[in-house]
Order: sequence, then C-alpha cells, then structure tokens
Amino acid sequence: MGGMQELLPQEMEIGEKPRKGQISTIPPVFSPGQGSVFRSIRKRDGRIVEFDVLKITDAIFKAARAIGGEDRQLAEELAQVVTDYLVKTKGPGIPTVEEVQDAVEKVLIETGHAKTAKAYILYRDWRTRLRETKSELMDAVEEILVETNRENANIGNSPSAKMLQIASAASKRYYLYRLLPEEFSRAHQTGDLHIHDLDFYGKTLTCIQIPLGRLLQEGFDNGHGYIRPPKRPASAAALAAIILQSSQNDMHGGQSFAFFDKDMAAFVKDASEDEVYQAMEALIYNLNSMHSRAGAQVPFSSINLGTDTSPEGRMITRALLLAHERGLGRGETPIFPNIIFRVKKGVNLEPDDPNYDLFQLAIRTASRRLNPTFAFMDSTFNAPYGDEVSYMGCRTRVIANRHGPEVSTGRGNLSFTTVNLPRLAILAKGDLELFYHKLDRLLELTARQLYHRFRLQSKLKVKDMPFLMGQGLYLDSEKLGPDDSIAPVIRHGTLSIGFIGLAETLTALTGSHHGEDSAAHRLGLEIISHMRRRIDEFVDEYDLNYTLLATPAEGLSGRFVALDRSQFGVVKGITDKEYYTNSFHLPVNYETSCYQKILLEGPFHRLTNAGHISYVELDAPPEQNLEAVEAIIRHMAACDVGYAGINFPVDECHACGYHGIFPGDCPSCGSGFIRRVRRITGYLSTIDRFNDAKRAELSERKAHLQ
Repeated sequence: MGGMQELLPQEMEIGEKPRKGQISTIPPVFSPGQGSVFRSIRKRDGRIVEFDVLKITDAIFKAARAIGGEDRQLAEELAQVVTDYLVKTKGPGIPTVEEVQDAVEKVLIETGHAKTAKAYILYRDWRTRLRETKSELMDAVEEILVETNRENANIGNSPSAKMLQIASAASKRYYLYRLLPEEFSRAHQTGDLHIHDLDFYGKTLTCIQIPLGRLLQEGFDNGHGYIRPPKRPASAAALAAIILQSSQNDMHGGQSFAFFDKDMAAFVKDASEDEVYQAMEALIYNLNSMHSRAGAQVPFSSINLGTDTSPEGRMITRALLLAHERGLGRGETPIFPNIIFRVKKGVNLEPDDPNYDLFQLAIRTASRRLNPTFAFMDSTFNAPYGDEVSYMGCRTRVIANRHGPEVSTGRGNLSFTTVNLPRLAILAKGDLELFYHKLDRLLELTARQLYHRFRLQSKLKVKDMPFLMGQGLYLDSEKLGPDDSIAPVIRHGTLSIGFIGLAETLTALTGSHHGEDSAAHRLGLEIISHMRRRIDEFVDEYDLNYTLLATPAEGLSGRFVALDRSQFGVVKGITDKEYYTNSFHLPVNYETSCYQKILLEGPFHRLTNAGHISYVELDAPPEQNLEAVEAIIRHMAACDVGYAGINFPVDECHACGYHGIFPGDCPSCGSGFIRRVRRITGYLSTIDRFNDAKRAELSERKAHLQ
C-alpha cells in the first residue's frame, strides 16, 4: 500500500476533472472487486447490526462535498474498495465501526484523496467528541440527580436547582463542542485558561450595579404588570429585593446597589427609626429567603453604603447595619446581602467626620457577622473618580469607560476568563523570557476569546433580557426598543482577563513565593504590571473596556491544579495541594501577621482594575477587640488597598441558637445540626456547599498574627 503515491504524480480530489498527469479512476491495486460482502458490523456499544455499504458511501461523499467535490459515483467506487480491503484484511470476522473508519482513512489517503481524507478525519473526530459529550452529559446528569455540584457554593439541592444544573451541564457542552472555535474550546478543556460561566456563554451578561434610585422613583415592570413608586420605607425595601431578584433572572452574575443609602433616602423622610429598622430587617429576610434562577438560589446581592451624610441616608445605613448585626430569626448570620461599607476621609474615617459613628457600627457588625466588607474611596486608583466607585461582593469593580461616563451605576462586567499562570511558570522552567513569551501568547488568545463572546452577546436583543434591558437598568438601554440589538449598550461594560496562583507561579520561577522573598515579591509585581500593560493595549486594539481581574476562584478552585498535576506530576509548592492560591494572595497556610499580609498584597490592588480583595484571617470573632479591627482597617487604607474584609469562623447551632467556635456538636445542647459560615471568594456561604478544593483550602487556613 505504501507504493500508491508512485501512481499519483499529482493529487486529485473527488469531483475534480483530471488534469494532465492525473488519474480519474481507482488505482488497479485498489480496484473494486466482487469479493464477499459483510453482512454484519459491530457497533461501539457491542450491538451487531446489518452491514450497509451505502453508509460508507455517504460518509465519503459528505467528506468530499466539504471540500467542493460532487462525484457520487467515485464515492461509491471508493466505498466498495473499502469493503474489499476489509474482506482481505479482516477475513470472515465481523468488522467494528472503528475498523471500517480506519479503512476509509487508509483507502482515501493511499488512493490520492488526501484532502477528502482530512475532511473525513475531522468529521470523524467531531463525531467522536459529540459521542463523548453525550456520554459525559449523561454522567453529569446522573451525578446532579444525586446532588447538585458545589462549584457555586450558594446553589441549593432542591429539585428546581437540579433541573437548572442539568440545563447548565448541557449548555456547557453545547458551547464547547458546537459553538466555540477549536482553539478556544481546546484551551479551556486542557486548562490553559478557564472560561467562567461557560453555560451562559452567549445568553446574557455577568453583573450590574443597579440604578435603584431611578427605578424606585419612576416605577418599573418586571413582566407581570407595572409597579408604581413606593411611598414608605417598607414598600421601598420590598421593591429593592424584587429588583435584585428580577435582575438576577436576566443575568448569571451578582447584582448590586452602588449607592443604597443615597437611593433609599427619599423614601424614609418623616419615618421613625423603628419603621426604617423594620424595613431593613425585612429586606435582609427577603434576600435570604426569596429565590431566583428557577428557584435555584437566593439572589447574589451586594449593597454599598456609608457615605451619605444626610439624616435619611444615615438612618438607612444605621438601620441596615443594626438589622444585620442582630441576624435572622434565631440569630443566624445572614448570608446575603454582602454589605460593603465605603470608607472615605472627611465622611466617616476620622472621629470628627459626620459618619464616623456609622464606621464604628460597621466595624462592630463586621466583627460579629463577617459583613460588612470595606471599600476604600481614597486609594490612589479610586480617588480620581470622586464618590463614583462601588464594588460587588465577589470583588468586581467597573469604573473606567471608553464609550461613555465613568460611573458605576448602570454598568457591569460582560464576561471574564482566567489564565493559568502556574502552568506557564512550570513550562518555562525558570526561564523568564520564555515565561513572558508564553504569557503574551496566552493573553492574546484570551483577548480574542473574550471578543468572540462579546460579538455573540452583541447579537442579543433587548427582549432577550426584558428586565435588565427592557426596564433600562443598563446605561443607555432606555433608548432601545424590544427588537433592537444590545450592541451599542454593552460597550459600556467590561471584558476581564483574570489570573490565579501568583504564589505558585513565583515558586515555580524562583523557588519562593512573594511572602517569603522580597525579590519574588518584586517579580510578582512585574508580572502583574506586565499583564496590566498588555491588557491596556487590548483596550486600544479592540476599542473595548478590557480590564485585569484578581480572579475569585470559587468555580475554578482545584480545576487548574488537578489538570496540571496530571500533566506534570506532584511538584512541591505548586501542585502538591488541591488548589491554587487565590489571585495575588499570600498562601493561606503561610504564617505572617495581618499587617505584613496587607503590606505585601496592597500594591497589587492598583494594578487589578477589574476588581480585587484582600483578607485578614482571625481565629475567632474579634467582638471584644474592636480597636484592633479598626487599626487593621486603617492599615488597609494606608496600604492603598481598594477592597478588603475580615475573616473568622462562625459556628451556629440550628437547634438552640448557640454561637461560638466548636468543631463538633453544640456544646450547649449537644445537637449535631451545626451551621458553619465562612467567607468564600467575596461572599459568605455555609461549608456544607464547599467543593473539595475549597474544603482543602479552608482546612489549611492559618490565622494571621496581629
């Protein structure tokens, strides 16, 4: 068979007319014969069915047509050659589907139809991947029916949640194998990068800072009729919860109010402190009980407040913090909303500031309930925007805008993709030039993938997101009609390239992470600065708001390291645990002080303009040492941190309501029904919904010395 090329001075494909020196017939060695025809064929699942040569003809002809061929007769002749070849090589046995396909490839190549063979091979590979996808999907469905996956810690295990997860599993595979270009699909599957919320790839956008004030003042329609503006605090708070729920049904990410105190102030005039408190308590209850996304989860909600100095704004902030501090019905720590207290000099940071008392209340509440977290308006990268910057619970920050006003409200992240930094470092083997070369290529690939997703999102119409776009939540969307494309509106959003595992990256490149060695710390800043420069270049290249994200790694946690361990084995300090360290953080098991950790992580905040967060980890609720907490927060502000939180364990007994820290049963009543609340990425969750990687990370967390 190897001598067939001597019979083919020039290649000719099925359907082409022969040119001088070419042949238009089957070479003699492969001429169709009248040998035995198989009666049966063995399928992949073991079933034996009737052998049909017409199916081979159809497959060859489809491959030929893919490159422009139209000669059906030649396809029939080649199909007969395939069967004759199988008879000679297989003998009286029953051929398998794979053996038949191998024979087709061999005959096509050795009879001079290399282009058709290539098309056939690609089609065969696509069919193989499609079968594997179906098998993977069925396996995923089987697992989900037992329990929903824990990649998203706040999705429940209800029947509706399982249905949503099944749809999610199917959608992910559709995008990977049917819609994504091969280079993007392969990069995601092999772990060079991770496309977040892949199941929503072309369906919607990630998140938004909602214009609460306008919606409350003008009223809105969430699909079941017009809701008029509220008049009292209770109805305003109830509508705020409905707005969060309705918006999340249109999106796959978090929902946030950028200026909750200011937006709600108009609806508490002449109200008593008690009336406002009851309204805020009801809001917290609603956000921990009402569901969105087909009943699968409570809305991922964030509320920014603390800088409105009006009597009404102050009343809103005080009431919400007090209600959050009190907790739910049995004193449980609320999971939502994620409250973000905006710290600003001249407003609330110093004792003479008008809202300093609210800052003190925020510290007290955070020292018991983990929330609020703290956003620093005076950091070098937030201060230029005045009072405009707000954050979302997972760390998202959206402010600079190439196509309109630089504001938070009415905008959000469109999508984000995370690159696998540790893998690049492992492959570079200490060669920095090679590392940067690989990093640049991966960043370019990621930018193109995000642009591909942006173009798909741009094809969506207003009616595809009836609340988000139809009710004018997104900046300028009020100018569009139901059948209009959202393309001119979503240019206000951001496309973010994220990273995790800087600690492991530095260990692979230098032998130490940035907490252990000052040179490694400098290199870490150089790497992230390099990424930021390249991403700023993408802003000009694509004319879109590309940004750099310090990735929250909840869904990604463990995935990259598992893939890298299978490829590179167990590498000390890199793949020898179940997770890569979140973004630019120091490793969770590294012993250091609160002050040193913040000092080292602070400089990375200004580089990651898509969002960032730093934590300090304490071994117990610091309720009895509020002065120390305030000192830590002031140190965060001094270190140019943009967004930060205080972490500590919270254990609560469902039976008697006892609060404390207890690894086993309740020390008060002996019940084993314990609720253990911890912070994951930026939101709170109970650890029973943590995936294996997050459980491993949690078990290795060490409290930072004060």
